[in-house]
Amino acid sequence: MPFHFLAALLLVLALSARAADVHRPNIVVFLADDLSWVDCSINGGHEIRTPNMDRVAHDGMTFSHAFVASPSCAPSRAALLTGMNCVRNGAMFNHAKPRAELKKWPAYFQDLGYEVVAIGKTAHYAQVKDYGFDYCSHFTYHDDDCVTAAVDWLEKRDSTKPLCFIVGTNWPHVPWPKQSEYAADTMKLAPTQVNTPETLATRTLYAQAVANADRDLGLVYDAARKKFGDDIFFLFSSDHGAQWPFGKWNCYDSGIRTPLVAVWPKSITPASRTAAMVSWLDILPTCIDVAGTKPAGGLDGESFLPVLRGEKTEQRSVIFTTHSGDGKMNEFPIRAVRTRDWKYIRNLAPEREFHSHIDRAEPEAYWNSWAAKAKTDPDAKTIVERYFHRPAEELYDLNADPNEQHNLAADPKQADRLKDMSRQLDEWMKAQDDQGVNTKPLVAPK
Repeated sequence: MPFHFLAALLLVLALSARAADVHRPNIVVFLADDLSWVDCSINGGHEIRTPNMDRVAHDGMTFSHAFVASPSCAPSRAALLTGMNCVRNGAMFNHAKPRAELKKWPAYFQDLGYEVVAIGKTAHYAQVKDYGFDYCSHFTYHDDDCVTAAVDWLEKRDSTKPLCFIVGTNWPHVPWPKQSEYAADTMKLAPTQVNTPETLATRTLYAQAVANADRDLGLVYDAARKKFGDDIFFLFSSDHGAQWPFGKWNCYDSGIRTPLVAVWPKSITPASRTAAMVSWLDILPTCIDVAGTKPAGGLDGESFLPVLRGEKTEQRSVIFTTHSGDGKMNEFPIRAVRTRDWKYIRNLAPEREFHSHIDRAEPEAYWNSWAAKAKTDPDAKTIVERYFHRPAEELYDLNADPNEQHNLAADPKQADRLKDMSRQLDEWMKAQDDQGVNTKPLVAPK
């Protein structure tokens, strides 16, 4: 046998042995559905009690500036599970799924020897069956015994393989509960909402749905810690903001900003916080990094493990987000650029009216009350008109105007900033081969 061949063989065997010696921690990811960042106590929310979020945050690191890739369910989850932007993975529209030939979350961890399981809403409902998980269940619409099933499955699991486990609750996705432990007079409304009795009453039902998500988080977290002790990397987040006007289906922060907490005993400082900007695109490469392997090239995400370990305080300087539509319910494509301090939004078809399930799919009583109040109340009229009609460009100073109420796109003082952020978006769209308003779904929405 030639010496060079023998040397190469010995090197391969040595690397294989070293890889086999790598301890791979169990990984558990818990996903809420339509949970707004601002409604979580860990982010300063005071109306809704989320004690389990507080408890998980006490054990790990909380991110104040985490963002999804898209503010609707299917594109957001496809970006998470591929580590690629929506344009590149093909799931630009809600109900679409990423291209079949792409490597997806399960395959990365199966290559490392993990058992990879999904219970509840992880991918977009039944699409999870196409991702290659070793086992998946409880993925139908509001399959609300999913968390009980996940806990039961985990308790009964008997395997020597490390586990990569994604659990998705359906809360606080609509339909919201019919009753609530919260009182209407305790609810506070954002300036994007019209103050009516119906809004306040509906807000209590949403609050109960958030409490349900928090309960589910606690059940999964406790079961995972009981099963694995400290040998666990646990991550909690939400796929985008709640189904309120200017939230889901929008690139305002109420649509794209998401809660994010990571726990890894002995590796992450408990009760720590970071202002590092991260994207859902970064979660897959981070979990691969946690597993002891550097992710392969070709992903749009980058590992934020150095942030978790306290080795870095910054991750991204800019976040790009896309929304293309949700069937006939929403045909209003949007692109956005967010830095730490500023947001630029481009509405690609400003001549259209904005619509969504909120005003089209059996409108909630609160929306009807908005429309009624808008006939006589100037402030209500302004909010409703803003919901339907968007300008071509929007620019917001996020420090002075965190609720994105004052569009500075026409302000001469911001002309250079507007031009620069518009250029950034142009360059990013070109690099992504984003066709903008001409984007067509690769897989027709159901």
